[in-house]
Amino acid sequence: MERPAPSRGRRTASAVLAATLALGGAVVAQPAVADTPRAAAVGVGSFRLADVPMKDGVVLKADVFTPAPGTPGADPQGRYPLLVQPASWGQNDLEYVAQGRALAADGYVVVTYTVRGFWGSGGKVDVAGPKDVADISTMIDWALAHTPADPDRVGMVGLSLGGGLTLLGAAFDPRIKAVASLSGWADLTDSLYSGQTRHLQAAAVLAGIQAPTGRKSPEFARVLDDLFADRDLPEVIGWADTRSPARYLDRINANGTAVLMANAWGDSFFNPSQVTDFYQRLTVPKRLELRPGDHASQEFTGLLGLDNATWNSARSWLDQYVKGAPAADTRTQPVHLEVRPSGAQESHADWQSVSSRTEHLAVGADTLGDPASANWRTTVLGDIPSGASGGVALLSGLVDQAVHQPPTVVVPLLARSAAVVRQSQPYPQGLSLRGVARVHTTVTATAPQGTVVAYLYDVDALGVGRLISHAPQSWSGRTPGQPFPLDVPLFATAYDLPAGHRLALVLGTRDALYGGETPLGTRVTFGSTTADPADLTLPVR
Repeated sequence: MERPAPSRGRRTASAVLAATLALGGAVVAQPAVADTPRAAAVGVGSFRLADVPMKDGVVLKADVFTPAPGTPGADPQGRYPLLVQPASWGQNDLEYVAQGRALAADGYVVVTYTVRGFWGSGGKVDVAGPKDVADISTMIDWALAHTPADPDRVGMVGLSLGGGLTLLGAAFDPRIKAVASLSGWADLTDSLYSGQTRHLQAAAVLAGIQAPTGRKSPEFARVLDDLFADRDLPEVIGWADTRSPARYLDRINANGTAVLMANAWGDSFFNPSQVTDFYQRLTVPKRLELRPGDHASQEFTGLLGLDNATWNSARSWLDQYVKGAPAADTRTQPVHLEVRPSGAQESHADWQSVSSRTEHLAVGADTLGDPASANWRTTVLGDIPSGASGGVALLSGLVDQAVHQPPTVVVPLLARSAAVVRQSQPYPQGLSLRGVARVHTTVTATAPQGTVVAYLYDVDALGVGRLISHAPQSWSGRTPGQPFPLDVPLFATAYDLPAGHRLALVLGTRDALYGGETPLGTRVTFGSTTADPADLTLPVR
C-alpha cells in the first residue's frame, strides 16, 4: 500500500527537536510536590502530581491525568481504560505531559512516572531490571486504587527506556492488554554486544545522558566499567540478558498482549535487526513500524503535542486493543516501512514478505558479482582507520532523517591498506533492498582475535558512497595463520538504490562506534584461494 511521503519540513523539524532532547536532556525539573491538583485545559478532568510508594519503600514521582466527567469511554461504573507510561532514559514524568493531556481528553486515565533512580524518584538506576519490572505492577495497583481506572482495560506506552519496560510489563503482568514500544529494545545483550563486539560509543552516550539526572546502582556501575574495560563479559551478558524482553517472549505470547513496536532504521542503541527478529517470534496481535532516524528522533515532536505519525499509530493501537474501539483502518497491513532515501511508504503482511528474493554477488578480486574471480585474497593492516564509518551515535541517523544524508565517503579515497573495497557494476534499473544483507568470507589473521566491520554503500557516478547498512563481527580463540569462515549479517534496512548507481562492499577492522578486538598492526587476510568463495547475499524486491 503506497501513501505520500511525509514532507521534508516536518521531517527536518522532528530531527532538530530530537537533537535538542539528546544534547540538552530533560529541560523541566521534577517539582517536589505530591498529589497537587493543577488547572486543567478544557476537556481534561484533572492533572495532579503524585508520590507513589513501591513495595520496597522507594517513592516514584508520577503525573496523573483523568478524563473530564462525561468523557465518552467509561464503563457503567464510571471507570476508564488505564495507560501507564514510564519515562525514557534520563527523563522524568513531565516528559509525557502533552500526550497525557491528549489521551485523557480521549477517555484514558494516564499515569506517567519517573523510573527509579532518575530525577526526584527514589532508589538507584536499575536499567529495566527486576526492581523496575516490579514497579510496573505496583504502579498499576496504585492507579486502580487511586483513580477511576478499569482493571480490565490496562495498557502501556513508552519511549526508549519506557519502550523496553512496556515489553517487560507485557511479559510479567497479564493485566496489560496492549503495549506500544517506541524506540524500545528487544535484546539488551544485542544492543551492547551484537556481533560479539562491544558497542562502546553507544554505551558512553547512554552513560553521559544518565550522569546528570540519575544515580547508578553499584551493579550498573560495575557492568559499565567491565564493558569499557573488556573484562568479565559473561557477567555483562548475563546482566543484559535478564533485562531483555526476548528472554521472556514465551510469557508475552502466553499472556496474549497486543504489541506495537516502532523504531528507526538508524537507531544507535537498538538496531532494527533485533526488533525484526523479536517481531517474527511474536504470536500475539502485533504491528511493526520502521522509519528513517536515530534513537527517539521520530517520536519527539509528539512529546510537544504536535501531530506525529508514530504517536498516532500508538494511539490507534491502544484504542483498538485497550479501549476496544474498531481498527482505524482495516486495510492497513501490520508491517509498515518508510523506505530510505525516498521516503516511500510500504505495508506488508509480515516481515518475511518484505523481500521477494535474494541475489548473490561473488566478492571477486576486483569487483562484486564476478564469479570468475571469486577466489581471491587481500591482506589489510589491523586496527587502522580506513575512512569507512558507521557514523556517530545519536547523530548520524538524525541527519539521515532530516536531509537524507547518511554517513558518506568518497570510495576511491578509502585506504586500501586498511580495508577491502569492492564495487559492483552499475544497476541500470536500480535495486530495491529489503531486509538483512549478509557477507560470507574466509579470514586468516596473525592474531587469535579480531574484528571486522562490513559496510554496504550506495555509490554514485562520482564515487560518493552513502551508507546503506553496516555491522561488526568479532572472533577469538582462532589459531594464527589458520583460515576460518566468517559470516557478517548487516543490520536490517529498506533502501532503494537509484538507477545507475553501484553497490560497494567495504571490509575494515576499525570503527569508532565499536570496541574492536584486532591488535594494532596485525595482518588480516580476507578471501580464499580454495573452493569457499566470498559472497554477498542481498534481499531484494
